[in-house]
Amino acid sequence: MTAKNTQEGTALAPSSLHVPEDCRAVSEVLSRVGDKWTVLVVSTLGDGAKRFNELRRALGSISQRMLTLTLRALERDGLVTRTVFPTVPPRVDYELTDLGRSLLEPVSGLGLWARTHRPDIQEARRRFDDTAGK
Repeated sequence: MTAKNTQEGTALAPSSLHVPEDCRAVSEVLSRVGDKWTVLVVSTLGDGAKRFNELRRALGSISQRMLTLTLRALERDGLVTRTVFPTVPPRVDYELTDLGRSLLEPVSGLGLWARTHRPDIQEARRRFDDTAGK
């Protein structure tokens, strides 16, 4: 009989947690979806399609280059679609795909967790730094 860890109804066998191919896959996906700008862009597009400058204004401090890189990566990963309308000047809209929309719930949950526990983390850091003599 194999011991199982259960969290939120998901059972994981300890032996399946460190399969090298799975670790690489999880790491690769988390590096994309855990990126600060990815989280903010996905959250912003959760309200519907936006033009580039609408996104940039909504995100505030993001540079044009970083927004471009983030949108290209999200498009490449199948999370965002880019639609060009043949107008003068050309209009380009960005919108979440079904796969991108499926990311909204975990991203929102992570954001809520971060906001809720930020004071706890700041206090833990303060205690650690005090103990470490910083």
